[in-house]
Amino acid sequence: MPQPISGSTALAGVLGDPVRHSLSPAMHNAALAELGLNWVYLAMPTRADQLAVVVQGLEAIDCRGLNVTLPHKQAVAGLCRSLSPLAQRVGAVNTLVRHQQGGWLGENTDVEGFLAPLRSTEQNWQGRRAVVLGCGGSARAVVAALVELGCSSIAMAGRSSDRLAALLATCHSWAPQLRGLEWAEGSAALAEALALADLVVNTTPVGMAAAGNPDAARHCPLSPGELEALQPGSTVYDLIYTPRPTALLLAASQRGCRGLDGLEMLVQQGAASLRRWSGLEQVPVAAMRAAALAQLGP
Repeated sequence: MPQPISGSTALAGVLGDPVRHSLSPAMHNAALAELGLNWVYLAMPTRADQLAVVVQGLEAIDCRGLNVTLPHKQAVAGLCRSLSPLAQRVGAVNTLVRHQQGGWLGENTDVEGFLAPLRSTEQNWQGRRAVVLGCGGSARAVVAALVELGCSSIAMAGRSSDRLAALLATCHSWAPQLRGLEWAEGSAALAEALALADLVVNTTPVGMAAAGNPDAARHCPLSPGELEALQPGSTVYDLIYTPRPTALLLAASQRGCRGLDGLEMLVQQGAASLRRWSGLEQVPVAAMRAAALAQLGP
């Protein structure tokens, strides 16, 4: 049972805009109750122009830790006292941990969360070929994870040539196996890469259920021709988890592919954050997963 909120209850939470839809409060509060910690975890809507004052204010009231989601993962890095080597390389922070000398240490647990379901599905990804769809904020963490897995070839497909070039330039020193693909209608290069891929990762929001837009969840980031290039037995990993399954994962399963959605990544990155805040080696991942699923509903 959760402890009653009192004057000694500690605060943790997630900053984003929007953030009221987040599953993190349900997930973390379930874990805190099981651990018997007198903490409460809240979703805290934060505009970009308020980010600095919110981060400073939460430090001042002894907030135990923070998650950071869109659109603040890059901006918040500049508000940290220091960054972990991984957060510095990725250029994005999703977890703030209290620094021993005051202020915040910026970390990135998205990479750990992304890797967890892949490592449980197949132990050895060394030398495998991957395709990353999209070159936005999540793509760099995905590339860092694929490098850690030992993928020998990573092709990134982007619709914006400028954004793609910028991301490739910043990743080149630590991801030499990364190359760019122009993602245009009927692109033969992308179809060829998909046909050779052992792993395809969607980092775009295409196919995510959206309030007020019932058609959004029916969209698929790959065209029918691109879907036909997917090879049976390959793994398709969609970072989206609403709806379940996404249109991409439904189409991939019809091609004989294995599918993963982003819910387990969310759970595992949250568990990694909680371990850092609490100093505990073991946190109740099963309770976090069950709470997230319950919040999603049928």
